[in-house]
Amino acid sequence: MNHILRKTIRTLKLSAFTAILSTGCSKSLTTNTDSLYVPTAADATSAATLAELQEGRTLFINHCGRCHGLYSPDSYSAASWKSIVPGMASRAGLSITQALQVSKYVTRGR
Repeated sequence: MNHILRKTIRTLKLSAFTAILSTGCSKSLTTNTDSLYVPTAADATSAATLAELQEGRTLFINHCGRCHGLYSPDSYSAASWKSIVPGMASRAGLSITQALQVSKYVTRGR
């Protein structure tokens, strides 16, 4: 009987662990994405095209919003974002190119 009880407990622990892993980064957004900065042609710079800014916004919403609420790009300075994005990008599974696009979006092309 001990063997069956231990096996049942092990199975329950494994099931709980799997459930935690699968929902760990699926929190719903706490920020309305409609209120986030939307790039326009006037925002394009020599360092960021409109397409890059728009793709950065999409990546920001779809990847960064998985694990936490979305911060407005105005929440931090461009310098702060440039130090925040690389660490967060690796956690979000973004490529270097994608991380650069997110950085361009949150810094408004600076």
